[in-house]
Amino acid sequence: MEFRHLGRSGLVVSEISYGNWLTHGSQVEEDAAKQCVQAALDEGITTFDTADVYAATKAEEVLGRALKGVRRESLEIFTKVYWPTGPGRNDRGLSRKHLTESIHASLRRLQTDYVDLYQAHRFDYETPLEETLKTFDDLVRQGKVLYVGVSEWTAEQIAQALKIADEMGFDRIVSNQPQYSMLWRIIESEVVPLSEKEGVGQIVWSPIAQGVLTGKYLPGQQPPEGSRATDKSGGSNMIARWMRDDVLTRVQELKPIAADLGLSMAQLAIAWVLQNPNVSSAIIGASRPEQVRDNVRASGVKLDADVLRRIDDVLGPVVERDPSKTESPRTRP
Repeated sequence: MEFRHLGRSGLVVSEISYGNWLTHGSQVEEDAAKQCVQAALDEGITTFDTADVYAATKAEEVLGRALKGVRRESLEIFTKVYWPTGPGRNDRGLSRKHLTESIHASLRRLQTDYVDLYQAHRFDYETPLEETLKTFDDLVRQGKVLYVGVSEWTAEQIAQALKIADEMGFDRIVSNQPQYSMLWRIIESEVVPLSEKEGVGQIVWSPIAQGVLTGKYLPGQQPPEGSRATDKSGGSNMIARWMRDDVLTRVQELKPIAADLGLSMAQLAIAWVLQNPNVSSAIIGASRPEQVRDNVRASGVKLDADVLRRIDDVLGPVVERDPSKTESPRTRP
């Protein structure tokens, strides 16, 4: 496992991190989830990402139990806040009330005194940004949060937050957590240039495009039973945008490239996002320990310019690049 700084901060993270969205507490039984976490630890992953909303708060609980007994100082534990975690009008968003209550609940579920990174899971149009940033800063001062970041924010929103933090003397955002893959490159034109300038690192999710970039989904055929595309708990909604024959056909054409490099398709996809120097870590998920062991082999892989060109030539017309597709709800859900 290789390691990178989280943005321009002093925090070092594993360049492949383990995330438990759509797995722990929902798709995967707890014993299997614990085996996946242990496999991640065995392979040198030290960075674990979750969120209060995953599996209706159960994901944090499962991760907390899975990491119990591991030396806390050897881990970087990340969580997120924004989406509803209860029925009340204040059980959502980035208000001082919800941020304060949510971090206390997350710490209890994770069985830890602090999180290394606390992330705003979306931008909240209903809360003054100054209120959110002041509360984040207070949580840092209290020692409950070490660093603060965001997820799926636009370049304009990140820039606005950095400006306020600089003017008010608050802790600055050190990271953004966007979706990023060979097929979904919407951060490249605006978010990445701003982030490079301001010292914000990307912690990218879905580097294998919900499994599409593994090549297991074939054009003209029904998806395999038990796969993400057939998961009714939420996974199938995300993957639907790529379950088209034009996309799946082109993904199949990546197989010779992976084979030439001695990589699995998943390894090629994860290695690809790690070629971007603004990426601090790529989040992988797993329902089986062997998936973890396969994915981590992407760490340290260098892809030369010719390989990157071949990938672009294959995928060209089906790559999404529109930065306007980075969106947060206009009103709280």
